[in-house]
Amino acid sequence: MLGTVVRFVVSALVLMLVAWVLPGIEVAGFMGAIIAAIVIAILGYVIELALGDRISPRSRGIVGFAVSVVVIYAAQYVIPAYLSVSLLGAILSAFVIGLIDAFVPTELR
Repeated sequence: MLGTVVRFVVSALVLMLVAWVLPGIEVAGFMGAIIAAIVIAILGYVIELALGDRISPRSRGIVGFAVSVVVIYAAQYVIPAYLSVSLLGAILSAFVIGLIDAFVPTELR
């Protein structure tokens, strides 16, 4: 349980950092980032259930990257009050979040 909370807090902080640094993505404060991180995780989980584990962004393949872009972009329609992202913003965000996750995993092991 604590690991899940830590993962969402770290994900929210990364999302806020990405929104601060990159154009095309806006997050409504820390609570908005937490909500966005939860929605992005749920959407990603649903896509992984539908398409299988080989589609996971953790596989670091082009398909995983494309799925990450779609999930980030689609999340704005689920929570429009908390997240706004352009297609370019989703692409850049997925890239930066993937890089950060490669070096600083958001899961406790």
